[in-house]
Amino acid sequence: MSRTEKRGLTLFFSRRGQATTEVVLLLPIFMFFLFAFAKIFATLILVQKVEIASYYAARRWQLESHRDVDYAAFDGDAGGCGGLCSDIEQKALSYVGYGTASQDFLGLTYTCGGGKAVGLGIQRTQVWNVVTLTVCTKPIDVSWMFHTKGYTFQVTKYVPNRDRPIMFVLPGLKG
Repeated sequence: MSRTEKRGLTLFFSRRGQATTEVVLLLPIFMFFLFAFAKIFATLILVQKVEIASYYAARRWQLESHRDVDYAAFDGDAGGCGGLCSDIEQKALSYVGYGTASQDFLGLTYTCGGGKAVGLGIQRTQVWNVVTLTVCTKPIDVSWMFHTKGYTFQVTKYVPNRDRPIMFVLPGLKG
């Protein structure tokens, strides 16, 4: 090996690594964006989970609730959520993340702004049962950057009563 080759190798191996200042300054910025993207992704997941839980609640209410006045008290009424309604509410909220380890990361809270309450609301009408699932999040507060109010996700599903379906007949046709 020639002298210039040895000198080139010596220079190559004696170079210092990455500047410490760049690493110290860029790492916190990288971590901030990493956590910000993770929170945005978690919010997207939360929206999907609320949609799935509301579908579950509406479908289960449609299949298991009673139309007969004698048994409707077992389901729960418009004044409160008891019986079947409370069981559906507990399972739907548990699926969304309430009472689980992911509750803090998703920012779920039991208090909502605007007079809304977290939970399942069911309103019976003549043709439809209106099933509403409400979920609330904590405000996002980064003291030096931005402040937001907490978000309220409210999904409403209209569920038909389980009466015998009426046959559809086109007007003007007999038979």
